Amino acid sequence: MDLAFIPSPSTGVVYLGPIPLRGYAFCIIIGVFVGVWLGNRRWVQRGGRSGTVADIAVWAVPFGLVGGRLYHVITTYEPYFGKNGHPLDAFKVWQGGLGIWGAVALGALGAWIGCRRRGIPMPAYADALAPGLAIGQAIGRWGNWFNQELYGKPTDLPWALKIDPDPAIGRIGGTYHPTFLYESLWCLGVAALVIWADKRFRLGHGRVFALYVAAYCAGRAWIEYMRVDEAHHILGLRLNDWTSLIVFILAVIYMIVSAKKAPGREEIVEPEWQLAEGAQDDTEGTESAKGAKTVEGSEDADGAPDGADGKKDRKKDGGDADGAERTDASASGSAKAAGGPGGATS
Repeated sequence: MDLAFIPSPSTGVVYLGPIPLRGYAFCIIIGVFVGVWLGNRRWVQRGGRSGTVADIAVWAVPFGLVGGRLYHVITTYEPYFGKNGHPLDAFKVWQGGLGIWGAVALGALGAWIGCRRRGIPMPAYADALAPGLAIGQAIGRWGNWFNQELYGKPTDLPWALKIDPDPAIGRIGGTYHPTFLYESLWCLGVAALVIWADKRFRLGHGRVFALYVAAYCAGRAWIEYMRVDEAHHILGLRLNDWTSLIVFILAVIYMIVSAKKAPGREEIVEPEWQLAEGAQDDTEGTESAKGAKTVEGSEDADGAPDGADGKKDRKKDGGDADGAERTDASASGSAKAAGGPGGATS
């Protein structure tokens, strides 16, 4: 008898009148918003313009959703195009089935288009977005919990996931490893690692994103190994295990090569915006300098008349003194001539 386990939701959809509100879709949407929000904060910290991340996400998110669905349908084609398959079910994204590898690949293509239109270096944008992607994945994985899918092998651990039986799809009830929870926690750890490494080593030129990819692949490999859902196997390993291994190696190689070719971090991440700001600052500085010179010139102009007046005043004062001396001399001469006191002797 199981004394403790994680219960699964009795239903993954709630109806608001005729409108279905699906838990899987809500988790994806919330994950996207959180990822864009954090990416925007990091982009601004790097010197970019607020809102740029969201503008480019308008391209990246739809491409990512299409890519994720395509990867799932191609690698798990039997329910859609196999015997007794239903091709139209390939469009029912709300039922689950988004491959992270396809989402990242086509999402990167959409981001590249958006970056190219804005004149922004793609590696810098990817670095700013990396931790947000990991947190978005951590939130999105809870959609599997609502759909009771992608769980691991049977277990009686206290944190086992209780799965309800569903004969219609061949689902056997019991308690299983909650691989969705393992991956969610792992993604949060990846986000923390990437943020720390970025601050500690000032990573740039796409190396933050490469670290996120490598760290995620390392965790996805052992989590994928625990899963019991149907999957294609190559040499005894699930297809996603091989994908994780190959992508991990490519990410590590990129980090090594990039560190040698472009060490350090980008100084300018949004050229048009930052250069425009610099030009505006230069213009304002020039106008301020001109204004200061104009003020100084006005002060000099005001001082000139004052100086001229001073000279006139001094000349006038000097002239008055000379006139007084001449008057006194004349008076003395007259007194001598008349024999007055001025000319008497004892």
